[in-house]
Amino acid sequence: MSPTPVLGTISEDALAALSESSRACIERLCMHEPDRFELTNECVISYVLAAVLVLLYERAGGLRVLLTTRSKELRSHPGQTALPGGKVDQSDAGVVETAFREANEEVGLPLRSPHVHTLCSLEPFVSPKGVLVTPVIAFLDDVGVLDGLQAAPGEVACIFDHPLEAVLEPELLEALALVPRGSDDWPYEAELHNFTDAPWLGSMYRLHRFRSTASPVKGLTADILLATAGIAYARESVFPRWGPGQWRSFGEVQRALEAVTTPARFTPPPGHVVPTTTTVRA
Repeated sequence: MSPTPVLGTISEDALAALSESSRACIERLCMHEPDRFELTNECVISYVLAAVLVLLYERAGGLRVLLTTRSKELRSHPGQTALPGGKVDQSDAGVVETAFREANEEVGLPLRSPHVHTLCSLEPFVSPKGVLVTPVIAFLDDVGVLDGLQAAPGEVACIFDHPLEAVLEPELLEALALVPRGSDDWPYEAELHNFTDAPWLGSMYRLHRFRSTASPVKGLTADILLATAGIAYARESVFPRWGPGQWRSFGEVQRALEAVTTPARFTPPPGHVVPTTTTVRA
């Protein structure tokens, strides 16, 4: 792969055709600067490293995010909604390269395209299994690129998108042709969004679920989109985002995980750096 894209760089030409709202969102994401830390031996012991790509583009004046439904043939999370991504390989220069490599492998997104602009990375999220997942946010200025995407056989069942703002305000989903309520893809009584609270590492974790045009957007994927949308639109969700006493900092989660996680199966390259966090959740 050619050199890793520089974070927070986008040309005026790429922004010119956007609506005023979408342009403001992209500019806010470009300016987002998470704190950073260098992974120590303790971090390597605690976590497996992974990255996902949050690819945004505009349709009908609003930002959409590219999502996939995982194949039901997979052993891990079969049939669930996901962002393109996966574990960091030792050959990867860092999490940005991991996110783009995985997107290329899963949906055929070109590794280096003049139409794809890397905006920022977010604070890492921690999965219940102790995987440290860093979201990488990018913007696609030509939706024609989407016509060339292909789902990886046996890995991705389908490719779809979701309105980014709708994770803050689910009522915006009413204009879409959503999956039928009561079907396998939305077996809940709630019309558009629901959540449940469950104990996790001595705290509470709020698992959000959003109805979509394909599989439900939930769990870690929903958490990442809530964080992305919160930065982009500079506002909170219309529903209560956090569970009672839920961990909100990486330090809190890390201390809780140290007693329960197993050693990582990966040693990062020398000097490998990822963003630290102020809003990490399971």
